[in-house]
Amino acid sequence: MFSWVSKDARRKKEPELFQTVAEGLRQLYAQKLLPLEEHYRFHEFHSPALEDADFDNKPMVLLVGQYSTGKTTFILLFDAHKLDISDEFSEVIKALKNHEDKIRVVLNKADQIETQQLMRVYGALMWSLGKIINTPEVVRVYIGSFWSHPLLIPDNRKLFEAEEQDLFKDIQSLPRNAALRKLNDLIKRARLAKVHAYIISSLKKEMPNVFGKESKKKELVNNLGEIYAKIEREHQISAGDFPSLRKMQELLQTQDFSKFQALKPKLLDTVDDMLANDIARLMVMVRQEESLMPSQAVKGGAFDGTMNGPFGHGYGEGAGEGIDDIEWVVGKDKPTYDEIFYTLSPVNGKITGANAKKEMVKSKLPNTVLGKIWKLADVDKDGLLDDEEFALANHLIKVKLEGHELPTDLPPHLIPPSKRRLE
Repeated sequence: MFSWVSKDARRKKEPELFQTVAEGLRQLYAQKLLPLEEHYRFHEFHSPALEDADFDNKPMVLLVGQYSTGKTTFILLFDAHKLDISDEFSEVIKALKNHEDKIRVVLNKADQIETQQLMRVYGALMWSLGKIINTPEVVRVYIGSFWSHPLLIPDNRKLFEAEEQDLFKDIQSLPRNAALRKLNDLIKRARLAKVHAYIISSLKKEMPNVFGKESKKKELVNNLGEIYAKIEREHQISAGDFPSLRKMQELLQTQDFSKFQALKPKLLDTVDDMLANDIARLMVMVRQEESLMPSQAVKGGAFDGTMNGPFGHGYGEGAGEGIDDIEWVVGKDKPTYDEIFYTLSPVNGKITGANAKKEMVKSKLPNTVLGKIWKLADVDKDGLLDDEEFALANHLIKVKLEGHELPTDLPPHLIPPSKRRLE
């Protein structure tokens, strides 16, 4: 008896099954969130309905910044000499509300000012951004000089290089984190859609059936802040989930409140079930997909061709010097190094480690650094250095003494010409 009731109940409890995270997000949106958005005209107030491309497209990087801050070079948002944030640019940043976790701020041309001034500039920038970007965490600002010219003031070279690499790795991780970001975006959208439904249904409930509609509408719009507070209190909703009060008041001015829909608990319950159950299962799938694609990263274009991506290319400094030259960059100083080499008693064209050490320690570099230089310079790994390897060792010593970092592995352009056939 009543077997059809129990069968229907079992059907409702069966979890949604998805093959991929993108497919799951698309189906959940179409089946559970979109009906709520359409019922309460969400798209007229906030953003258009999502399409398949919103779930399937690859991540993109949007470049925003004021005039002459370096956008065409790569990404730049602020110039160390132009910290002023215009009203127009301020509105652009505010338009990114609820997407603050996707914003990356870059302070460009930082090599053109002294360290003390740079600290003041950085502090001023953080103060200005704090008034526009309202987030519980301090926004991440990358500091550097993001173009191919040599640093004008090299005092903060190590800081700039570290910042460049952090930003580069951040951008390369976009494909790996794309599914998680889309999942978080759907969660944010669902929470906003719920709040919107409560707002619209509350306004509908307060409207008279026949007379005084226009005057009541003005009253409700003016007192929208009180309606926000009531909804927040009654439904235990975070204040951060509510849309901008001023923007909502502006949008409501042109709306016909009589066409608003009353509260429909079933639609809200469906979205709550999505957030409580379906999203949790998709979160597990996100981790599984990430584990299957550990090496996924941004590739191609400027990200290929150098060991440091687009940032190290073209600086013409340190271990990157001569990367685009036809001739071996060490060759220009090799005659000077050869004079020293032949005073170290080479046998069969090579000097021993002990003899090489006598000369290399004159640089006063730590033994750990000299050990790394030896490892890089001894290309054929025979424990001896010929004239080219000795010149390479001296070149790397020069690189380090000038304040540059040593490479982890010897770049192809630094390999001695006679050893390149061994690679």
